[in-house]
Amino acid sequence: MDKSSALEYINQMFPNEASLSGVEPLMQKIQNEIRTVDAGILAAVRQQSNSGTKAKEDLAAATRAVEELMYKIREIKTKAVQSETMVQEICRDIKKLDFAKKHITTTITALHRLTMLVSAVEQLQVMASKRQYKEAAAQLEAVNQLCSHFEAYRDIPKIVELRDKFKNIKQILKSHVFSDFSSLGTGKETEETNLLQQLSDACLVVDALEPSVREELVNNFCNRELTSYEQIFEGAELAKLDKTERRYAWIKRRMRSNEEIWKIFPSSWHVSYRLCILFCKKTRKQLEDILGNLKEKPDVGTLLLALQRTLEFEDELAEKFGGGTQNREIGNEIEEIGKGTNSSSSAMDIRKKYEKKLAAHQGGDSEEKDGSKDLAVPGAGFNFRGIVSSCFEPHLTVYVELEEKTLMESLEKLVQEETWDIEEGSQSNVLSSSMQLFLIIKRSLKRCSALTKNQTLYNLLKVFQRVLKAYATKLFARLPKGGTGIVAAATGMDGQIKTSDRDERVICYIVNSAEYCHKTAGELAESVSKIIDPQYSDGVDMSEVQDEFSAVITKSLVTLVHGLETKFDMEMAAMTRVPWGTLESVGDQSEYVNAINLILTISIPALGSLLSPVYFQFFLDKVIDCKVD
Repeated sequence: MDKSSALEYINQMFPNEASLSGVEPLMQKIQNEIRTVDAGILAAVRQQSNSGTKAKEDLAAATRAVEELMYKIREIKTKAVQSETMVQEICRDIKKLDFAKKHITTTITALHRLTMLVSAVEQLQVMASKRQYKEAAAQLEAVNQLCSHFEAYRDIPKIVELRDKFKNIKQILKSHVFSDFSSLGTGKETEETNLLQQLSDACLVVDALEPSVREELVNNFCNRELTSYEQIFEGAELAKLDKTERRYAWIKRRMRSNEEIWKIFPSSWHVSYRLCILFCKKTRKQLEDILGNLKEKPDVGTLLLALQRTLEFEDELAEKFGGGTQNREIGNEIEEIGKGTNSSSSAMDIRKKYEKKLAAHQGGDSEEKDGSKDLAVPGAGFNFRGIVSSCFEPHLTVYVELEEKTLMESLEKLVQEETWDIEEGSQSNVLSSSMQLFLIIKRSLKRCSALTKNQTLYNLLKVFQRVLKAYATKLFARLPKGGTGIVAAATGMDGQIKTSDRDERVICYIVNSAEYCHKTAGELAESVSKIIDPQYSDGVDMSEVQDEFSAVITKSLVTLVHGLETKFDMEMAAMTRVPWGTLESVGDQSEYVNAINLILTISIPALGSLLSPVYFQFFLDKVIDCKVD
């Protein structure tokens, strides 16, 4: 402790003079403790001295032990090397004997297999000469397995000789099988009862031979079966478009009559399937030649009947063999045209233009939502649909021309019969000609989509566009024509139109009909894009047609505004004849304002009941803008 702590300790021990009597005992106690500490220190020093000596002795002993251990390790390693040398000398002769045994075993096995191969090849040769196909098929499998064991010895003369002999036997078997199959379909199978069984066994031999043999046999059989077909339908009598149906009747009759006989072929060969594919390819080539050699345009009825029968035949093949699945349920898509059930059109496209104008006038914003199109995804596998019918595609121009002529004639008839009025009790204020026109278009689309979904359908869509544009022109022409009224003379504005109440109703019906056509044209384009071939779907667009009907709507609404202004002519003329400069007083009520108010009270509610809210609001805004101007 420091000096101040020592003083505090002394003052604490001897606080007064009376306590000084304990100094001697305290000093004695401290002396005893000093002696005890000195004795402990001396003992520790002596013990440490003894420990150092003992540590040196232990270290020397450990060093000697390590040296002895290293010596023993060297002795063990030397003895191990000596032992290994001894074992190698002992096993050298054993390895030689082991290799010798292995080579002898391999040689014995090879000689045994060679004997089996020689015997099997000789037996196969006998079976081939006797046309014992069932036994030969099993023997072929055995010889093939035995030959696989001699791949490493293929350069040995004896093996080369056996392989050549086996190759010649397979060639003999192939020629025998092909010769026997050449009699199939000639009537011999009914005379020789065991011929079918023999040919069935021959199929086993073909399976045991190379896959190319089976391909060649099936191709030869199919070509031979269709030889008579080519000869019959290449003749002048049947090589005609109107005989197309008889082609398909021929192959179906052939397959029915030979169904039992063709059961000799294994199901894995798919002979009927291969035969139908080859038949379709040959039929397509002959039909292409017939259509290409026509000097005049084909008769539409004959052409469509041949195409229809071809499509029916392709459907039968696709259903029979399960290949090329394709969704032909397109009726529902087409039926939705004009029903307004498309959920992707939450707001009618035709109104968007005027909603934007209204929103801009009111200082608001409008949002548009885009619908998504379903993609039709096509099936996997060989597609029978289109394998023959696609050859008609380049020659269907006459069909499209006929459809266009029919549609234009129907349009003229509808416009001529149009009363430009709505039947009593009708739920919509749309002209009947609009709805009837789209019904006719839907029927035309159904007819075409049942025949083709490629270029012809795309061309027909272009026809629909021309027909709808022509209808828009008809609606535009029905609007009342403009003239020059008193208001126009006073304001210098042309285009004042005098309209009766019936004219106003007709204009409203034209607006509603144009709206209906605009919306339905979009649905038509969406339906066509779903059913048409994907390579044409990007070109499906009805925007130009919709623009035509938008122009009709705009012109109709402007005509309504001008017609309403014309009704004010008498009041405006009376106002111009008043000597405003000589009037001494002005009344609270103006008879001109009362007359104009009466006109508006009668006309505006009637128009509001016929127009949709969006167009009615747009019409009112236009009226107000004109009055302000």
